[in-house]
Amino acid sequence: MEEPIRILHVIGKMDRAGAETMIMNLYRTINRSKIQFDFMVHSSEKGDYDDEILALGGKIYHVPYFNVANYFDYTKKWKEFFKSHSEHKIVHGHIGSSAAIYLKIAKKFGKYTIAHSHALNSTIFSERIKYGIVSYPTRHIADYFLACSLLAGQDRFGEKVVKGNRFSVLKNAIQSDNFSYSDEVKEKKLQELGLKDKFVIGHIGRLALAKNHTFLLDVFKEVAYKKNNAVLVLVGIGPLEDKIKQKVKDLKIEVKVIFLGLRKDIPELLQAMDIFVFPSLYEGLGVVVVEAQATGINCIISDTVPDEVDIHADLLQSLPLTKPASYWAKKILETRINNRYSRQSEVIESGYDIKATVNWLQDFYLEQEIDRIRN
Repeated sequence: MEEPIRILHVIGKMDRAGAETMIMNLYRTINRSKIQFDFMVHSSEKGDYDDEILALGGKIYHVPYFNVANYFDYTKKWKEFFKSHSEHKIVHGHIGSSAAIYLKIAKKFGKYTIAHSHALNSTIFSERIKYGIVSYPTRHIADYFLACSLLAGQDRFGEKVVKGNRFSVLKNAIQSDNFSYSDEVKEKKLQELGLKDKFVIGHIGRLALAKNHTFLLDVFKEVAYKKNNAVLVLVGIGPLEDKIKQKVKDLKIEVKVIFLGLRKDIPELLQAMDIFVFPSLYEGLGVVVVEAQATGINCIISDTVPDEVDIHADLLQSLPLTKPASYWAKKILETRINNRYSRQSEVIESGYDIKATVNWLQDFYLEQEIDRIRN
């Protein structure tokens, strides 16, 4: 039996975050007799998905997180890796800050290289400049470019790359079957969380600057003032957790805000929510909004979230962040909670079902290998 083509995915750490979850969705669904994934992670710590990766036949390798001080050690480790690992024909880079280094080394060892953008750069000017300096050379190194949205591609790779013939949008697809709505599941999850008869506003995302939790809390306080049974459920962890919890105390809404941390039951939690609010400062896509719509929930999002996130199920309201918290609260309270049902057909029609994305990516990988053999 012919051995599968091994793809080396380069990532930070395989935890339960947006890009990592998307990669795992692809990995679970792809024909592993033809394509096998291995992972180079920039961490010595165990990731949330590591056990599953090993069970699926993947291998996990480690390099240190890159910074200017360890440049020579970082490049040395990559060279040593490729010298001893000839099995990887394609290197698929998801971490952008050092892509110009590891993709360049990969090319010297005859690998086909892919740079993949999953997010927009920070809105903070100094951060944009710093990231731009280290990531810009990637545009002239990678063989092919992928992004979760057109905006994410333009932001990282520039207009010239995006308009060329070496760029594609690879949608952050979901396993739509997992996000079917059920009244029974909703009631069971509400009972489990102790939220029966509550008006549940939900948010799922890393507790970090981009997700704009500070504004979300201001919005929720306005809602809670007018709707006594309102609660806010926050799913995720991140560097701003302590600051966000402190703001909850400062606003005196501790009894109404529930921090659930990292969870494995995202489909069930989405079903338990009455409305999903996502006021991000910037997003590459925001795949959780696709997941939310799949469960039939009304979503209120910021106008910074790319238009591609809309699956055209008439569940989305896009609001400007220039509007005050009171305006957002008014829109939340005006949103009618209709009879919910699954929106799998809309997910499929919008190209967000994992099967279509996997078919495209599998064919793409195989085509590159065929071209490599011919040349």
